[in-house]
Amino acid sequence: MPTQPGLLECIERYFAAAPLPDARIETAGGLDVPLASPDWPHPARPRHGATVTPDDVRAAVALQERAGLPAALEWICECAPSAAAAVRAAGLAVEESPLLVAADPVELLLPHGVRLYLVGADDPELPRYQRLASIAFAHPGPRADVGDASVGAAPESRRTAVLRERIATGRTVLMVAVEGGEPVAVGSHAPVDVDGTEISEITGVATLPRLRGRGLGAGVASALAAHARESADLVFLVAGDDDVARVYERVGFARLATVGTAEHVDDSPAG
Repeated sequence: MPTQPGLLECIERYFAAAPLPDARIETAGGLDVPLASPDWPHPARPRHGATVTPDDVRAAVALQERAGLPAALEWICECAPSAAAAVRAAGLAVEESPLLVAADPVELLLPHGVRLYLVGADDPELPRYQRLASIAFAHPGPRADVGDASVGAAPESRRTAVLRERIATGRTVLMVAVEGGEPVAVGSHAPVDVDGTEISEITGVATLPRLRGRGLGAGVASALAAHARESADLVFLVAGDDDVARVYERVGFARLATVGTAEHVDDSPAG
């Protein structure tokens, strides 16, 4: 495995390459701003070696807003040390999350009775899997429970159409865990060819809130890592927080760095 600086450089190149098939890249000072469909947006990111200023951040956000995109920035803190201060000075909130790489993945079995499936592009249940993920991320607490309606059928959307196309072309690999005929956890990885080297990011690992604590998310992440490593030279993910990172460490991921993200601060008075 490459050294830490080599890994970070590979991941930086992955982030730069991932939007290229479906986005136009504009610049805002030291930031690259991918302008794509609002149905599958990409965050603005610092260019390699660039210093980021508050004016750069404001200009990037203005580009995103004019394109109908959410204001979003992302950076590897160790590679862009000026970004966090610039983002805060521009009036955006900053969050930091652990970045981990698959160093020595452990094959983790899912609980008895839970089966894991690769999702095809034409799967009619795809909106349902997306609904599961949206419910899971809307209720991050371990004890949240949304009842039987949590995985009810959802209508097709433009984002579903984009996801179908990504699955069909191999840009997204989606897995779903099913128990008793019901989807209970999902996750994906997104392989990108970076100058002849395949790198893949595991994203969107989500478990129904009422079923957390059973190892479903860790099992899905383990299976995604195994699938990705069949062809990828490097597999990584960004964990939501330190607690989630510790779960991934137990299945063979190792902490490498920290990822910063930013969004608008809602400073409107409470009603």
